[in-house]
Amino acid sequence: MYEQLVHLSLEQKVELLTKTLVKIESVNGTEGEEKLAEFVKELLQTFPYFIENPHHLWVQSVPQDPVNRKNIFAFVKGKKQSAKTIVYHAHLDTVGVDDYGHLKHIAYDADELKTYFMIQQKDAEVQADAASGDWLFGRGALDMKSGIAVHLVNTLYFTERIKELEGNVLLVINGDEESEHRGILAAVKELKRVKAEYQLDYVTAINNDFIAPLYEGDQTRYLYTGTAGKVLPCFYIHGRTVHVGDTLLGIDPNVIASELTRSIHNNMSLAEELEGEMILPPTCLYQRDGKDAYNVQTAVYTHLYFNYFMYEKKINEVTNELLKVARQACKEVEHRLAHAYEDFCRRAQLPNRTLSFEVEVVTLHQYLLDLQIQGIDPRSHIEQTLIKYESLEARMKAFKLVEALQALDASHKPRVILFYAPPYLPHNHVDVSTEKGHELVNVIHACVEKFTSETNEKFEVRKFFPYLSDGSFLSFSETQEEIQSFTRNFPGWEFDQTIPFQEIKDLDIPSINLGVYGKDGHKWTERVYKPYSFKILPQFIQHVTTELLKTK
Repeated sequence: MYEQLVHLSLEQKVELLTKTLVKIESVNGTEGEEKLAEFVKELLQTFPYFIENPHHLWVQSVPQDPVNRKNIFAFVKGKKQSAKTIVYHAHLDTVGVDDYGHLKHIAYDADELKTYFMIQQKDAEVQADAASGDWLFGRGALDMKSGIAVHLVNTLYFTERIKELEGNVLLVINGDEESEHRGILAAVKELKRVKAEYQLDYVTAINNDFIAPLYEGDQTRYLYTGTAGKVLPCFYIHGRTVHVGDTLLGIDPNVIASELTRSIHNNMSLAEELEGEMILPPTCLYQRDGKDAYNVQTAVYTHLYFNYFMYEKKINEVTNELLKVARQACKEVEHRLAHAYEDFCRRAQLPNRTLSFEVEVVTLHQYLLDLQIQGIDPRSHIEQTLIKYESLEARMKAFKLVEALQALDASHKPRVILFYAPPYLPHNHVDVSTEKGHELVNVIHACVEKFTSETNEKFEVRKFFPYLSDGSFLSFSETQEEIQSFTRNFPGWEFDQTIPFQEIKDLDIPSINLGVYGKDGHKWTERVYKPYSFKILPQFIQHVTTELLKTK
């Protein structure tokens, strides 16, 4: 394919590669991820630089991966013998294509989709974009195979200019961004190894995950000097089970779950307030009780978890905040249930007996301490449960662990246990108080000024890429105490650690996002805007790279 690329213009190269990459199905969790990684490796092997330097191109197998994912590394070493290195990284997995419905058979064909959208009358904006010829459609076109294409073309660009390259470029293409981030988590260890072997100074990591309009008519090209973080707070809710004939004596965990969802879901008072940043509130992602068949007994327990974005907030702050909300929610439920029971007794002319509707609210860490006070060692129970449910989906395995721990308490009192399950993504942004961070942000602003005058594009630099990103795992600012506030509330952490905190802290690569531009990521109308993404953005990244490698 190199022979095709070499004779094309910059934008033609990016478009050809984007279309080619889109055609290769790489839905997260399928063998397509490995297939696309193999294609990227074989493509890079045709570049003259890697023919001459085959040891600068290699594959890392992701350890214990269920679909044999591979990370691709390509190192371009400049002739100036500098340690300064820019990391380009992008993910190759996509979400599925069920949303395409009857068009699933052409979901990976950009030209067929363009033709379809040109004639369909359901969405005037989509139709106009297709007719304009400026947009490229297809699953992954925006998120983020166009991003891979840009990085590949720029890698080729610098391999052809080795003598002028004042530092180095390291390309990393990985999978599993759309789920558990196994690719980048494995890459962290490899980045650390490569840094030591070649004595590199990682100046920054440039991700080019997609950006999109934030409001109708928005034409701004947003650049980000950091990325949002995320935790998945979970609530295991154990009620007081009763027959429906005694319903007013029970505490239904579904009622508590509903009150928690009402109190947390899209609650803007729980969202941070940061000027100029797009801040998202918590979102309920899962709510289900433990019944798997019909009967006339109320549920024993309910599972509930939320997507919770973090920007500058610390994990212990989130924990304390959610504890406060959960305790207030349980007080509301307690008051409502007690009032309903009293009203029932009055109507039925029954004596009102003393009955507690209190629900204990604790963190997992607090509950484990309570068990130890009772003389119970939970460690062996955790280990046995992990083995028993080894193949279970990660979040469900976490709930099974907490369920097993709850069963150790002989009182079986109504209780809400707050804990965390994967994934966890650290939040980070470039620290301008450091010399490296100050230089990095200055270079970005200088490039914005240059490209604004040359292209008439409108750019805006912000701190936090508002969506989830692999860039979260390249630097980490939490203290050891703050890390422990997460790990001690993560069931089974001592046996199943998922995040290499220390290695991320050791790497400490400032992470920025200079993304392709488009619309409708993760939708069947997903499309990337070619004039900016295929021409201006690659040049912008080239210029940022060159200028950063020049800095002293």
